[in-house]
Amino acid sequence: MIRRLALLSVSLVLLVATGCTAKPEPTPPTAPGAAASRPSPFEECTALTDGPTAPTGDAAPVGDLLPELSLPCFTGGAPVALRDVAGPAVINIWASWCPPCREELPALQRLSQRSAGQLRVIGVNTRDSREAAQSIGEDFGVRFPTLFDQGEALQRALRRNAFPLTMFVDADRRIRHIDTSGALDDARLAELVRQHLGITVPA
Repeated sequence: MIRRLALLSVSLVLLVATGCTAKPEPTPPTAPGAAASRPSPFEECTALTDGPTAPTGDAAPVGDLLPELSLPCFTGGAPVALRDVAGPAVINIWASWCPPCREELPALQRLSQRSAGQLRVIGVNTRDSREAAQSIGEDFGVRFPTLFDQGEALQRALRRNAFPLTMFVDADRRIRHIDTSGALDDARLAELVRQHLGITVPA
């Protein structure tokens, strides 16, 4: 009887030990990109260099050319060479953490809609994360094409450090005005576009 109990105890110990050391079923690895990211709220940049620019004529060129600089588009694809952007254009440098930037982004979006076919509105997101910029685009309904400049290359090329910063670029790709006065509203944007680019934006 004692021998039977001893054998039974040894058997139970072996069963428990075998169960504890058994390897669990391997978990299938997650394929790269399996978690789909949110679609970008911004438009693609493919059309930024399309379309002829207006002739300079006999007038002497005014203003500096856009820097010789290429920046990635927020939505991906080939980098955009700034000097290839077909003007006229309003180029706004912004960041999600900048309160005046957030304040003026809806006005820039309305400018983009009202001036379609007359000029381009382009955003340059800098000193920011893609996640934060994406959230601002979604929350504020910003749709115009946006370049991503995490390394502040454009501001360094311009030798400007202000936020927000808005450039008014003519059809010859020359910078006619750089505004660093703070958040621009609809009326001020329309005034600057008329003054520096000679374009009247519909109300």
